[in-house]
Parts: sequence; structure tokens; C-alpha cells
Amino acid sequence: MSRPRIVCVVGTRPDAIKSAPVVLELKKWEAVETVLVATGQHREMLDQALDTFGLKPDHDLAIMKHGQSLAEITTRCLEGLDRLFTQSPPDYVIAQGDTTTTFCSSLAAFYRRIPFGHVEAGLRTPTVDDPFPEEFNRRASGLIATHHFAPTAWAAKNLLNEGKDTATVFVTGNTGIDAVLAVAEREPQTWLSDHPHDVILLTTHRRENWGQPQQRIAEAAREIIDAHPDLRLVVPMHRNPQVRELLQRVLGNHPRVDLIEPPEYPKFVKLMQRSKLILTDSGGVQEEAPAFGIPVLVLRETTERPEGVDVGTARLVGTDKELIIKTANELFSNPEAYDRMARAESPYGDGKAAARVRSVVLSSLRIETEQVKMWA
Repeated sequence: MSRPRIVCVVGTRPDAIKSAPVVLELKKWEAVETVLVATGQHREMLDQALDTFGLKPDHDLAIMKHGQSLAEITTRCLEGLDRLFTQSPPDYVIAQGDTTTTFCSSLAAFYRRIPFGHVEAGLRTPTVDDPFPEEFNRRASGLIATHHFAPTAWAAKNLLNEGKDTATVFVTGNTGIDAVLAVAEREPQTWLSDHPHDVILLTTHRRENWGQPQQRIAEAAREIIDAHPDLRLVVPMHRNPQVRELLQRVLGNHPRVDLIEPPEYPKFVKLMQRSKLILTDSGGVQEEAPAFGIPVLVLRETTERPEGVDVGTARLVGTDKELIIKTANELFSNPEAYDRMARAESPYGDGKAAARVRSVVLSSLRIETEQVKMWA
């Protein structure tokens, strides 16, 4: 009798990072065949992230084309996954988060009547197009999912409020915390060790911030650096040309600003640990930074990760230039305010999320495994 086949699908760098702990956990079990599929929605950044965990795709759809639209990404991804699922039918499909790859994975599984597990389920903002298209992607995936692996009790409550069956919703913690803690533990090197003063990390790439919002973000970061002569700003530039051009124009000629290529994930983890403050519109960084006690200013008008704001590890500042500057200056001038954020306990998990996901998936396939106590 052939082993049950579990297909894990990734398409972007965050997909790879957050899915890697689940893939590695499943690969420990010889009772199942674990297959890793890459859509190639991101190319270099995806490969780079997978390399960090010693993973290579068993199948690569290679859908990435320069300048393609969301419709083209969706079409190519869905067709490629459907073809693969027809040739080698899985018994279970897993994808994480809110990418177009995740939405297409859920839809391809649904069309072929294959159980689908949604990792990082239940994140929500008030409107379906903010962030765009991620909020739609996760809501649509949630309509289809057989099992919902919620990172927090808040995310699980969202799913239950939408009418999801209690028996299908599991609070696991966030697999991204599994990944970041594992990488931080094994990587000895430090970042900017020759720089004696504090570092601010800025990451900005989201579609809704392109144009004027990103202009305000970059100008705010420059004014913060100008106001604090001992600070250094490090900006890993997203590969999108529109993002890079603006960052280079506003920040490129400053002597204490480092515009760098996106570092390999282990180096990025060490860069987060080296930072005094992080300015970001990234969802993953909002989760990862609190694991190291680094305050985060969230450069978005809404966030689907309000737990960090609620407990005090993050502040929502949007793209208002003056508010970004005011909030950063307050943290640098008020040690008590800074310490409150730095000491707040991370709400995103304990590093055992992947084992909890594995336990549910294998149990659903009638494979006995030790039960991992659910975290809530």
C-alpha cells in the first residue's frame, strides 16, 4: 500500500520561512510522503529562504514572469497546481498565510476534492481589499479549508465568529516563530558589529504603500536619522523596481543609511536582533521582532495582527510622516516608554506550532502520532 501523500505548497519568501518548520516536521514521519511544491511566485527570495532550511522543491512550477499581473499569477499558479494534482493526486494539501499561491492551492485542492490545511488561518482586517489582495486570499482560503491552524486565540475567534466548525479550528501558535527561533539559535554571527551605536531597521514593500505613502515613510526615516546623530538606518530593498527607485532617491545619499539587497534569512534574523527599533509594513516582521524584545512601528493603517498592538510590542502608526517621527523620537527620548514595549511578552507562540500542525494532519489521515497539547 502506498503512503499517504502530503503536498506543501510555497510561493514567496514568507511562505517558505513559515512553511519550512511544517515540512521538516512532516519529513520526520516515514508513514507519509511529504512533497514540497514551489510555484515560484517569488523567485530568488523564495530559493534563498528554502536554502536556509536545507529544502529543495520536489516540483517547481516556475510561474514568475517580469511585470505579470495578479490575474496572470493566479491563472498560471492554478493551472500548474491543477495539472500536478491530476498527475500525482495528494491526500492532503497544506499552504500558509495570504499569498496568491495560498489561495490557488486551496482552490486547486477544492476542485479536486482534496483536504486542505490552512496554516496561519483567521487573520482578518475590517475590509476585504485591505491589504490588497492578501485579505481576500486568506478569507477565500478559509472558505475552503478542511482544517484551520490559527496562530492565536484571537485568530481562532475570528474563524468561529464566521461560522467555522469548532472541530476544524486549532490554535497552534505561529510557525514563523518556530523558524525565527531555530535560525537565531544556530546563527552565531552578528550584524554591523563594528558599528558602536544603535540601528533602526526599515522594511517597506506592501502594494498599498507604493507611491506617496512610501515617500512619506522614507522621508520620516531620514528625518529620524538626522535628529539622532548616533543612529544608523538599514534598509533591505525589496526587488520591486518601483520600491527600490523611491528608496534610493530619498535615502540613497545619506552617510548613515545602508540600502542593502535583501539578505539571506539568517542574516536578516541577526539584523533584527541587532536593531534598536524596527519600522515595517511586513506582517512577518510584526510577529518575529517581539520574540527578541524589539519594539515595532507598523507602517500600515490597519493590521491583521492586532495582538502585538494590544499587548504593547507594536504601535500602529500608518504612513503619517509626522506620527512616525513623533513616535520614534518618543521611544528614543523616553527609556520607560521604550522598555514597556521591549519587555512586553510576544503573543505569537512558543516555537512548537509545526508539531501541533503535524499532529492534526496525521491524525486526519489516521496515522497515529503523539498528541501535542494545543497552545492557547
